[in-house]
Amino acid sequence: MTVSTEPMPSLSLPSPAKINLFLHITGQRDNGYHDLQTIFQLLDFGDNLTFYPNESGKIHLNGNIDGVDEKNNLIVRAAKLLQSSTGCSKGCTIELDKKLPLGAGLGGGSSNAATSLVALNALWECGLATDVLAELGEKLGADVPVFIYGQSAFAEGIGEILTPMELPKKWFLVVTPDCQVSTEEIFSHPQLTRNSSPIKIRALSEGQYRNDCQKVVVSLYPAVEKALKWAENFAAPLMTGTGASVFCSFDNQAEADRALAELPEKWSGFVAKSVNSSSLHLKLSEFFTGAWPSG
Repeated sequence: MTVSTEPMPSLSLPSPAKINLFLHITGQRDNGYHDLQTIFQLLDFGDNLTFYPNESGKIHLNGNIDGVDEKNNLIVRAAKLLQSSTGCSKGCTIELDKKLPLGAGLGGGSSNAATSLVALNALWECGLATDVLAELGEKLGADVPVFIYGQSAFAEGIGEILTPMELPKKWFLVVTPDCQVSTEEIFSHPQLTRNSSPIKIRALSEGQYRNDCQKVVVSLYPAVEKALKWAENFAAPLMTGTGASVFCSFDNQAEADRALAELPEKWSGFVAKSVNSSSLHLKLSEFFTGAWPSG
C-alpha cells in the first residue's frame, strides 16, 4: 500500500461570539443544572482557529489562554472527545487567535469547542452528522450546540433545546469591564432568581428582556455595575450570560462606533453586527469545494 506523503491541508475558521438578548431562569434541577430561556444572538466578531491536521494522534494547542492549562482547554477537550467517540487516530496542531475576553458571557470557550468539533470532524473525515456533533458538544458545555448549528436561536432546557430565529439586523456595542465573573459562583448563589415564569416564543417582546443573573453579578462585581451605568448614556444596556460583558443595541454602525469612541481606557470593547447564521459552515463548505484557499 502506498502511503501519501502530501501534507494534510490547514484550515482557518471563525469562532464567533454570542450575546444573550435576555436570560430568564425558570427552575433548578436535582442535579444542580438550571432550566432557562434565552435568545442566543450570534455576532460577526470573535476568535479564529487554524487547524493543521496530521497523522500523529496527538493534539497540540498554540496560543494557550492565561490561567487555563492545555488539558483543560475546551479546544483540546473537544478534539480528544471527537477522537474517543469515533476511534480516530489522527492528530492536529491548533492555533488560537484569541480576541474574546475570558469570564465575559460571550461564549468564547464554547464557541472554540464548537469550531474545533466541526472542523476536525471534516478534516479527520469522521463523518458525524451535525446533530451528533451537537450531542457531543453538550458534554462540554450547554452553550456549545448553538455554535455547532451556527444559528441564532431561542433556547430552553439548560440551553440545548434550540429553535432557530430570524432576528432583526442590529449593531451591538459590547463592553467588558476589568473583571472576570465565575459562572459557577453566580449559578450557585443563594440570591439568584430561579423561578421566572416561562414565556412563549411567539409572545416574546423586548419589553420582557432582562437577565436574571444581573442583580447578583452587580452586587458582587462593582465594575459590572459601573459599565452598565456608563452604557446608559447611549442606550438601554443589559448584561450577557453571567457577565462580565454588557451590551446595548443600535440601528446603525455609526451610532455604535460613536459610543465605542467614548469607552473608558480601563475597559475593553468592540462593535459587532448581529448575524442569524454564523460564517462557520459557509467557510467550511468553501474550503472543501475549493472556493477558499487553505490556511
